[in-house]
Amino acid sequence: MTPRLDMIGLVTGDMAASLAFYRRLGLEIPEGSDDQPHVEAALPGGMRIAWDTEDVVRSLDPEWTRPTGGQRRELAFLCDSPAEVDALHDELTAAGYQGHLKPWDAFWGQRYAVVLDPDGCGVSLFAPSGPDAT
Repeated sequence: MTPRLDMIGLVTGDMAASLAFYRRLGLEIPEGSDDQPHVEAALPGGMRIAWDTEDVVRSLDPEWTRPTGGQRRELAFLCDSPAEVDALHDELTAAGYQGHLKPWDAFWGQRYAVVLDPDGCGVSLFAPSGPDAT
């Protein structure tokens, strides 16, 4: 048997805040799960994403401590167009989430922006840009 990547796990200090943020990005997260210590959601293509509270992680690994100095992870969300990158960045920052990098045209041919989730981790928003972009 060959192992295959099946799930991305996130550790959060505030489950409700984290789930609210990722719902705004279009993830279909079960309603009524905001106060649960472990939450899973299906992703397109069959993968899963899961959240665990810091308390759950500490119960499994008593030596675990919250990482410091830099980001713990970064997820990237493909948008339909450069305009959607700009609009989603503006929507999230207007809702009170911290912008990290305002939208810009990256040299590798993408419109790109980064917003921080409630745990301070970067979430990239990107779309192809240039003459071939839709």
